[in-house]
Amino acid sequence: MRHLLKFLWFSALTLLPLMAQTAPPAFSVDGIVRDATGAAVQNATVRLQSGPLIATSRTDAAGHFAFNHIAADSGTVEVTADGFVAVARPWTAEPPQGRTASTHLEIVLQPASTREQVMVSAARTEVRLAETPGSSVLLSETDLTASPALRIDDVLREVPGFSLFRRSSSRSANASSQGVSLRGLGGTAASRALILADGISLVDPFGGWVYWDRIPRTAVSSVEVVRGGASNLYGSDAMGGVVQVFVREPEAPAFSLETSGGNENTPELSLWAGSRSGKWDYSAATEMYRSDGFILVPVSQGGSVDTPANAEDATVIARLGRQFGTNGKIFARGNFLTEFRHNGTVIQTNDTQIGEGAGGLDKQFGKDMLSVRLYGSAEAYYQKNSSVTSVNHQRDTETLTSIQHVPEQVAGGGAQWTHFLGSSQTLIGGMDLSEVIGASNDSLFSGPNKNRFGGGRQRTLGWFGEDVFRHGPWTVMLAARVDDWNNFNGHLITIATDGTPTVTLYPSRSELAFSPRLSILRQLSQYVSLTVSGYRAFRAPTLNELYRTFRVGSVTTLNNPDLKAEHLTGAEAGINITGWNRKLDLRATGFSSDIVNPVENVTISQTQRQKENLGRVRSRGVELDAVLRPVRDFQITAGYAYTAASVVSYPVPPGGIDLTGLDVPQVPRNVFTWEARYWNPSRLFASVQGRFVSRAFDDDQNQFQLGRFYTMSFQVGRELTRNVEIFAAAENFTNQRYQVAKTPVSDPNGLSPLVNLGPPILVRVGLRLNFPSVRK
Repeated sequence: MRHLLKFLWFSALTLLPLMAQTAPPAFSVDGIVRDATGAAVQNATVRLQSGPLIATSRTDAAGHFAFNHIAADSGTVEVTADGFVAVARPWTAEPPQGRTASTHLEIVLQPASTREQVMVSAARTEVRLAETPGSSVLLSETDLTASPALRIDDVLREVPGFSLFRRSSSRSANASSQGVSLRGLGGTAASRALILADGISLVDPFGGWVYWDRIPRTAVSSVEVVRGGASNLYGSDAMGGVVQVFVREPEAPAFSLETSGGNENTPELSLWAGSRSGKWDYSAATEMYRSDGFILVPVSQGGSVDTPANAEDATVIARLGRQFGTNGKIFARGNFLTEFRHNGTVIQTNDTQIGEGAGGLDKQFGKDMLSVRLYGSAEAYYQKNSSVTSVNHQRDTETLTSIQHVPEQVAGGGAQWTHFLGSSQTLIGGMDLSEVIGASNDSLFSGPNKNRFGGGRQRTLGWFGEDVFRHGPWTVMLAARVDDWNNFNGHLITIATDGTPTVTLYPSRSELAFSPRLSILRQLSQYVSLTVSGYRAFRAPTLNELYRTFRVGSVTTLNNPDLKAEHLTGAEAGINITGWNRKLDLRATGFSSDIVNPVENVTISQTQRQKENLGRVRSRGVELDAVLRPVRDFQITAGYAYTAASVVSYPVPPGGIDLTGLDVPQVPRNVFTWEARYWNPSRLFASVQGRFVSRAFDDDQNQFQLGRFYTMSFQVGRELTRNVEIFAAAENFTNQRYQVAKTPVSDPNGLSPLVNLGPPILVRVGLRLNFPSVRK
């Protein structure tokens, strides 16, 4: 027996070191779970699975979880928490150091209910929709997918109060007419609202219009629309509000593709792909579109010079991000767009190329957050203008009048510091700076001159601060901003047909603008709240308005280097019912805005207009937004906007016409939209939309009325597999031919003003691929 014990002891001493050397390594997985605001999510359920192994844990007060001594080197982690969308993340252990290997995960949970949806634009920090004082609409990824519209700007038309100049669509309109109007602040092609992506403006700084095709549709995760003056945080471009486009960021390998084809020979392809590797994430997206288009004018007015207004464009965007530390991130983005359009006649065309580079940093230091953005872009815009002559009431003769080249360069950046004082107060401070250099170089083929060169530079520096305070049922937002904008190097050079130059140098100009805002929300119950806001906002005239003359048909619009900035004083009040019984969301807001020195295209003669400051314009109205979910998978959405925008004072120039009491051009009194949606992709998804727009006027003198119209669109489809969907969609399936513009023409035979029509029916069928699957 004693010999046996000695043998076993000796064997153990010999084999244990060998066993230690050959034992498999142990793995561990840990991580932190946060919500969209960066706050830790406590008591979230974390489920780890690797083959047959399943383990469960919960996050602590700091949002931390850990799994130790795992006999596997890869698997998945799924995190669930009340009020949030579940997230599943794959994990793979790093190469072991000795006998242990660890993996660290950073997981962000997104709100699940409408009540918890997050708005960023209203406060420059994440605020729950139910706590947002003001008129705000959030379009989720499902909302964007459910829309039958092919282009993003047409999707946004379902938000009452949103419109582009002359009711036009980016499917067919000249790029320089695609400025955004909110709450009846339009009237010209320059935007009175700011469009953002990744916190960087998409508004063309030279002209104030928007290229909606710069961000591929599959790369968009959601869109926020905040109506009402927001210059207190965003400066000049945000006089009427903010539209924020959120670009997808990959959490795991993912791929999305949408392609379709339709009548008017309209193929379209949009693709996004991205992944994450350790601390790096990367994504790329592209979109290609073309359409043979349609003839803009009615058959009764058309002639041989009229051709379909067609378009083709392609864009590509690439993004690279890297996480550093536990709560820091940097990113870089590159974007290129090219587009070409025929504008409705043989000669009239325009094309654009834009290249942009941007980068940013977001870093949290305990209770503080720093965000930095830098960007730069170069753009080239070319356009051919013509004059059309009618013979025997037919548009049969067209003459080239000018070739216009508009080069521009933009550079800018900004920084924002956010300090969180617990959960009750957030302090924000920051600044931004931008400079644009632009010119309009024209070769003229009619009149006394053969060349015209006009342009200049504009620099804007802004400082802003905000206090977001929550106490019990009260939420108070107090913000203010000071902008210093400067125009300099303004010039106009004309060269006569005999070669004689005339040089005009415009004096430098500068102006300070102070834009405060106070917003208060009072929660009456879990679901009902009241809001009130008062604010001032402004918009500086663009280089296009100051220095560029352009022509549309027979009408020439002159620039005006003496334009003053527009200043808005506004107030609004509303009631919000959010998440009532998980079935109803309702917002009702009344508003009133006075704009001093609004810029308008003022009629000088039948064939000539000029940019002028009107005096004072008043816009008053009501906005209603409602979402009803009577049963699972079914939703009804409706919106209504009543807007009365008119001129209340106007300094009549000698020989001019008094515009006091007339309606602001391009602003309808009534807009009503609705959508009914059933969304269960494994069985069927279907949506039907309707849009009513009342009459408006095309011109400042209210001589050319644009009639009311009602259009309907639909989409229907289903999943073939969890990753593949097929669909059919029709925009304006009733083929309503509504008026988008009326312009005077020079015709000795007395032909009525030239009418342009909106898009006819567009029917398309398509395919969507999503990996992993996206259950809407």
